Amino acid sequence: MRKIITNAAESLAEVLTDGMTIMSGGFGLCGIPATLIEAVRLSGVRDLTVISNNAGVDGAGLGTLLKTRQIRKMISSYVGENKLFAEQFLSGELELEFNPQGTLAERIRAGGAGIAAFYTKTGAGTLIAEGKEVRQFNGEDYVMETGLVADIALVHAWKGDTEGNLIYRKTARNFNPMMATAAKVTFAEVEHLVSTGEIDPDAIHTPGIFVQKILHVPNPEKKIEQRTVRPKTKAEVA
Repeated sequence: MRKIITNAAESLAEVLTDGMTIMSGGFGLCGIPATLIEAVRLSGVRDLTVISNNAGVDGAGLGTLLKTRQIRKMISSYVGENKLFAEQFLSGELELEFNPQGTLAERIRAGGAGIAAFYTKTGAGTLIAEGKEVRQFNGEDYVMETGLVADIALVHAWKGDTEGNLIYRKTARNFNPMMATAAKVTFAEVEHLVSTGEIDPDAIHTPGIFVQKILHVPNPEKKIEQRTVRPKTKAEVA
């Protein structure tokens, strides 16, 4: 029970400082640590570097931190759903380190595994390779990318136990598992909190050794980025 927290804002306030690097898990609005992101907003810390697949949408997810101008730099792979993100970047207010999506995931995984850098064919011969070391292997150009680590990782899990062993569900498994391994301190919000021993060891995605703080968030609101429906057929209308 020593890892369990009941007040995200108070617990994060103890470790957050201006200029920190934060990893935030999830994919779009799926599997994002919304409660922990809100706690960061309430802390008022500024000049943050945030590593995330994207910056949420306007008014939700990391979009709330863009609105309050708490983020100085984003290390991301996708920006298409957030107008404020685009406005701040184009105006020079927000710094952006853009990555191919698979490269971003591997940079985070490498950071968590203690791998300083690796070579990938992705981006070779494009703007992505500018300013980076390029080497040839078997006659092909490969770009060197560095591993990523953070001061704090914020992740969302479907289920966790009191020791911090985590299970992610479906799309929420994107980015959360590797981010949990790649920070000095990992905060996990979980939808279902169970006692240690209730999770089958073979089902664990993130071992508790990587998780320092656990917040139980039952029945979280799950927003939808884009709701698409088809027109009703004549039979359905009738």
